[in-house]
Amino acid sequence: MSKAPPAPPSLAVLRKEIDEIDEQVHRLLMARGDIIDRLIQVKETQEVGSAFRPAREADMMRRLVERHRGILPIDTIESIWRVIISTFTYVQAPFSVHADVSVGESAMRDSARFHFGFVVPYVAHFSAQAAVEAVSKSKGDLALVSATSSRTPWWNELEADGAPKIIARLPFLERADHPAALPVFVVSRVADNAMVTEVETWSVRVSGWNAEIARAVAPLAEIVAVPDTAFDGAALLVSISGTGLEKIKTALIEAGASVRSTALVGSHATRYTVPPNGAKSQ
Repeated sequence: MSKAPPAPPSLAVLRKEIDEIDEQVHRLLMARGDIIDRLIQVKETQEVGSAFRPAREADMMRRLVERHRGILPIDTIESIWRVIISTFTYVQAPFSVHADVSVGESAMRDSARFHFGFVVPYVAHFSAQAAVEAVSKSKGDLALVSATSSRTPWWNELEADGAPKIIARLPFLERADHPAALPVFVVSRVADNAMVTEVETWSVRVSGWNAEIARAVAPLAEIVAVPDTAFDGAALLVSISGTGLEKIKTALIEAGASVRSTALVGSHATRYTVPPNGAKSQ
């Protein structure tokens, strides 16, 4: 005679297991805080500059995505880890997030809170240029500006040596129903050895810019363009992944534009795209 299957655990038992896990998570966070406290002491004697490490953050997010499984949405995991990373960075060196709300106040605020939480101070500005200017006057603040459109060539302010640079593009995980889907660049003053350079961002000024030239270079790079009356053309913010700048310049010239100047104004990690089936891709 076959044995009856074991009775499922009671709700009380399962809730006790959850309580035990919650306690472990809290203890691990406190242990992480203890390590950060020791890290701060080490940095006082071994390191100077911003606490931001874009390359390290990109690596952490990638490892998070690769190991994730189960019913918990990846958006939740991304948000939790973004808040953990940002809060502990804030503990090391307090900073503020300066956001350009001209692209949509609620969308920009959602992006800031999703990626940086509520502990980090949030400062709204009515233009990208104002947000970038605030960061330029700070030691380690961040600016959030649109990665897909602009009214002014705010990136010109990033061309000089020692100026803040584009250090990231958010959201790192892209999906159709992302809760903070607004594409934004993060601008800050970060040590060169902390940057991730998979995608380079260039300020390119051209004359003779028109719709035909825009169509010619669109397959090669992501481009934000605004009129540049000083050169009777356009100021471009060009994000290049794989394709070198020389190929972009050649395409511009062959399409009829004249390249007046170029300057590297930052870089960021390659983004992950999460399709509806949940598989990760780059």
